[in-house]
Amino acid sequence: MSSSPDVHFISGLPRSGSTLLSALLSQNPALVTSGRTSPVAPMILRVSSLMAEGEYACDFDAIRRDRVLRQILDSYYAPDADRRIIIDTHRDWCARLGLIDTIFPKARVICCVRDPIWIMDSLERLIVRDPILSSHLVPIGRRATQHDRLDHLLSPDGVFGYAWRVLIEAFHGPFANRLILIDYDYLARYPKAVLSALTRELGLPAHDYDLDHVESLDHGAFDQTLATPGLHRLRPKVEFEARRCILPPSVQERLAGGMFWRTPQAAENGVRILA
Repeated sequence: MSSSPDVHFISGLPRSGSTLLSALLSQNPALVTSGRTSPVAPMILRVSSLMAEGEYACDFDAIRRDRVLRQILDSYYAPDADRRIIIDTHRDWCARLGLIDTIFPKARVICCVRDPIWIMDSLERLIVRDPILSSHLVPIGRRATQHDRLDHLLSPDGVFGYAWRVLIEAFHGPFANRLILIDYDYLARYPKAVLSALTRELGLPAHDYDLDHVESLDHGAFDQTLATPGLHRLRPKVEFEARRCILPPSVQERLAGGMFWRTPQAAENGVRILA
């Protein structure tokens, strides 16, 4: 029987390059990536909740628990069993580093990050692209004004607010040395350097990545479910795009200085930073 493939994860902040990074890594024939947010993390968390409490808790010792949880990921990626490395994407992985440490002891978590000002700018551009503001990224009652939309996105229940909180917890937590943080600007400007660093850090097989022909994986159905067309669309060439920020100055001031990973504490925590 062949050994199980190595497993790593992509997490971090929205609109920060996780889809781009996943698309680039998928060019390597030794890797299989989820391409976008996969259902593996929610499946594992729901099954683990059955093991933690209720009538079935006594049926699972640590060995059986870990085997069942690991097999959820193995079964999901079974059609790609010939690949040597699996890289799964979900924001929740940052909140479950202790679980990763137990059932995937060799795994690293790649966290894509970006200046919060430009994350919110990107989210706002996506939402207002639709003239009737139908994106499910924001509840219908919070879509009327830009300030309403931004307040929700920044809230604990918002797509940015939740990811921001769990990333900060992971950065300062006991498993911070598992993290590899990649700043979006650095990825867009120096993709070869990022891919070379990941090849070393994760022990990936060498590959000549094509940075001028990046294929967008088919996420149309997922984006349509969120009523946010283009959420995972990629430009065919990796390059940095300069643009005008559409956020009001007051919002920019509110978010300024949020790149906490650009501090000496990253090294103290054992976090690897590519920025």
